[in-house]
Amino acid sequence: MKLLYLAASAVLLQTSAHAQENPPQLGKQSVKQVVAAMTLEEKARLVVGMGFRMPGAGAARRSTGTRASTGNDSSKSSGGFTLPPMDPESSSLPEKVPGAAGRTHAIARLGIPSITVSDGPAGVRIDPFRNGDSSRSYYATAFPVGTLLASSWDTALVEKVGGAFGSEIRDYGIDIILGPAMNIHRNPLGGRNFEYYSEDPLISGKIASAMVRGIQSKGVGTSIKHFAANNPETNRNQINTIVSERALREIYLRGFEIAVEQSDPWTVMSSYNKLNGPYTSENPDLITTILRKEWGFKGMVMSDWFGGKDPVAQMKAGNDLLMPGTPAQSKAIVDAVKAGKLDEHMLDRNVERILDIILLSPSFKNYQASGKPDLADDAQVSRNSAAEGMVLLKNENSLPLGAGKKIALFGNTSYTLIAGGTGSGNVNKAYTISLKDGLGKAGFVLDGALTNNYENYISEENAKKPKARSFFMLPPPIPEMKPDAATIAGEAESSDIAIFTIGRNAGEGADRKIENDFNLSDEERAMLKEISDAFHAKGKKLIVVLNIGGVIETDSWRGLADGILLAWQPGMEGGNAITDVLSGTVNPSGKLATSFPLKYEDVPSAKNFPGHELEPRTAANTRSFGGRAAEVTYEEGIYVGYRYFNTFHVKTAYPFGFGMSYTQFGYSDLVLSSGTFKNKLQVSVKLTNTGKMPGKEVVELYLSAPAKQMDKPQEELKGFAKTRLLEPGQSQTLQITLDENALASFDTRQTRWVAEPGTYHVKIGSSSEDIKLTKDFTLAKELDLPKLNKVLVPEVEIKEMRPE
Repeated sequence: MKLLYLAASAVLLQTSAHAQENPPQLGKQSVKQVVAAMTLEEKARLVVGMGFRMPGAGAARRSTGTRASTGNDSSKSSGGFTLPPMDPESSSLPEKVPGAAGRTHAIARLGIPSITVSDGPAGVRIDPFRNGDSSRSYYATAFPVGTLLASSWDTALVEKVGGAFGSEIRDYGIDIILGPAMNIHRNPLGGRNFEYYSEDPLISGKIASAMVRGIQSKGVGTSIKHFAANNPETNRNQINTIVSERALREIYLRGFEIAVEQSDPWTVMSSYNKLNGPYTSENPDLITTILRKEWGFKGMVMSDWFGGKDPVAQMKAGNDLLMPGTPAQSKAIVDAVKAGKLDEHMLDRNVERILDIILLSPSFKNYQASGKPDLADDAQVSRNSAAEGMVLLKNENSLPLGAGKKIALFGNTSYTLIAGGTGSGNVNKAYTISLKDGLGKAGFVLDGALTNNYENYISEENAKKPKARSFFMLPPPIPEMKPDAATIAGEAESSDIAIFTIGRNAGEGADRKIENDFNLSDEERAMLKEISDAFHAKGKKLIVVLNIGGVIETDSWRGLADGILLAWQPGMEGGNAITDVLSGTVNPSGKLATSFPLKYEDVPSAKNFPGHELEPRTAANTRSFGGRAAEVTYEEGIYVGYRYFNTFHVKTAYPFGFGMSYTQFGYSDLVLSSGTFKNKLQVSVKLTNTGKMPGKEVVELYLSAPAKQMDKPQEELKGFAKTRLLEPGQSQTLQITLDENALASFDTRQTRWVAEPGTYHVKIGSSSEDIKLTKDFTLAKELDLPKLNKVLVPEVEIKEMRPE
């Protein structure tokens, strides 16, 4: 018996030695076999990124102001950032893609490669030059910002943009792009609203799904972000978002749910904020119960950069990958497993999900990145999509411009177009086409003296600006040049028309202000009036172009303009795209995906945005990029954007869904497949171009539901579709399907989606306030969808607004 035991032991030792000599390889053996062969230390390294380098900060990477903790030790400060060190091994490795946001650790003995992730909601954000070599560039295409793309209401167009974007991601050697960003436009002062799509979760979910499908069709991954209720930038690393279960389910989670269901993103990025108590990245109710169990998400969850506080809690919650990663986080995870505070099976689960994504990646497949995407073709995609998402807000016989017109071009931003926002949403691009350049290329005549004055002024003022402290903390814009009265009068005499561009920019790390940002400055108002008066006195027109990333006040000055074009931040080809619309080469077909209030005080969250701070300001926390302990209560509940304006009868300057065209459209033949709802209902409507120019139109389907058991918005967007380009006299019939989800609201008492019995009103409109056709159907009995989990319950009572 003893001999038998010794023989068996010898066999086991030989088998173990053979396994060490020939360990399982990722892709050749199962993921579970690979995980079983990993040491605890290897697992802890894989779930924590390698860190990444900030230009000028050495082998370290940015923190967003989180406190020193188990995940952020031994740090040093640079320009307001806390910069934890990388481990020696990681810091000695050259970056595969310089300027990318981060990497995962490779484990060579198991065939596990490192994968690279990059910022880029509007284009790949990497260094344009490498190793001091200026002979070859790595510029990327700056596509239009998310809000503009959503304003196209065209999922096919957005999917095409995603395809071009995905090609650049792949060709530059990146595995996962950190986008799209899809938080809700809760308040117009949100600093990153330009990255986000809409105030409406259906638009956000559908547009994000199209972008994800387009990008991932090229064999690279996405990371939809920031999950969830991450609306202010102020105090974003410490703020606790207090929001009701219903508002969470219907407004702030619904877009993510649609994107998960319709596009299968590789990854989801958890947000910085706390949500009804815990940090989102440490909250298993959000990441595991809702995202994975209820929605069926199969991919990987990563943290935002230095998000959360406790790496062990993040592992338990199912936040698989901590980015950008610090050695202290890996050590904390190893120590927790050894101390019995973290079940190694939980760690194995997270590792498996990371490996499943690595198996999909170009790096694992040994894809040889060319470093040479088709930038010329992608620039054309950028230009075309920008024109399709611009919104014509006003047109009193002023547009399109006649060929060869002489134009007096006012406003600094006419000469220095704002292609996109700042921070991680910025793109290093080879060029930006200004409106001046676009108009000139199209054959319009610009006054040489005025143009020279602007260009000289801008050059001189830019030379005085201090250098940016970081890619977040940019210096303020230069003052608007103020032509004197004689110059304006001379332009009114000699030019055919005036164009004035108003520019606004914002980005990661700070929210916008009301004065001199949401509202025009006194100087801008005075200049607009002076130009308007001078040109109108000569019987000539004034066009205002809005080159902005977020909503601004328009009511106090729009009467001075004859035409207003909302160009948003249109990407690097913006000047050409604006010109395409102004000239009529492209007939505008964009519609607002976010409401323009008459004044800021009309916004339902105006009184509680961005929240209130829970600690006094000190020298230390004032410098901290992540801010101070704070909280914000979403007292408006589900009444965000048009849901509030329409239900509470508050007038807007421009309503959700609004947008003009150079032609007209007739709506007719609204047909419902049945007068009674059973599982699904088909809605069809006929659109006819009744004008004189080819054009496109968006059909918006709103639904008014019975509100006996729960209060409801007056109407909610439940579907949309866009026509092809219709020639004058041409028609197209569009179809939209309503399913059970479209009828239902979230009943907190039952913890399920419920559709009340009764009469439902289908409203077909060209905006949320301009309803063209209506028809009704009935639901015979209450429709109860499956019961969900009672999670993410607020810790305090919320006094939400209700319609009377």
